[in-house]
Amino acid sequence: MLPKVYGRYFNLLARVSKTRAAEKAFYVFCTVRKGRVLPNQKEYLDKAKSGALEVKNHTLQTYHWSGSKETVLLVHGWESNTFRWRNLIAKLLEANYNIVAFDAPAHGYSSGQYLDLPSYSDGVQAMIEKYNPKYLIGHSMGGMTLMYNEFYHKNEGVEKMITIGSPSEFYEIMDHYQRLLDFNDNVREALEAYVLNRFGFTVKEFSSSRFAKTNTKKGLLFHDELDKLAPFHASEAVHSYWNDSTFIRTKGLGHSMHQEHINDQIVDFLNN
Repeated sequence: MLPKVYGRYFNLLARVSKTRAAEKAFYVFCTVRKGRVLPNQKEYLDKAKSGALEVKNHTLQTYHWSGSKETVLLVHGWESNTFRWRNLIAKLLEANYNIVAFDAPAHGYSSGQYLDLPSYSDGVQAMIEKYNPKYLIGHSMGGMTLMYNEFYHKNEGVEKMITIGSPSEFYEIMDHYQRLLDFNDNVREALEAYVLNRFGFTVKEFSSSRFAKTNTKKGLLFHDELDKLAPFHASEAVHSYWNDSTFIRTKGLGHSMHQEHINDQIVDFLNN
């Protein structure tokens, strides 16, 4: 019932001030409720801590696993943290890759309470500028962030990008948010205007499939047909616009896709 309570509150607030209702709806949307470091994750992550990056208003925890080959940057998803990469990290270390990662704002050991994708992109870009990775790998929202970041920055040192179970269209995420909270179209219109004013793009313009049209990196996309958190058609659409990309569809592996054969395919893609 709690989401509906928020929705009714936004509807009532919009009668007084659409701008205020939009701001409240935005911050509820961006509030991170999970993803901090859990007791069973602490020892693993603490061993790999490599300092922090100050990026705008956030202190971002970074991690490093040393290897003699090319540098790989790992970018986790919503309400997760760097621990989610532990299985892939083991495979990458076996192949002797140099691995860096960081916790998104409001996740893991990083500061903050809210996360929006442009702020996550600021962190990605700071990591790229500091560590000069050749390969980027993102899961879920992390993959969407990589597509956005590449569209705006086109980092020449990056050669390959991998996305795993990533959404594509921001308007679809916003549609789900509106249905979940059941706020009215007045609030939705005000929220979209708030996004445009804050970030300089419309909800429709924020699209990984749109960003893919100018992406010249070599890409690999994974998505499970039965993914309940990010729609399968998202990666289908991105692949259709991303010229130099390969799409691997799975069935029954879920959203996280930690399976060994998936990680083996990732390493093979980086090796070749």
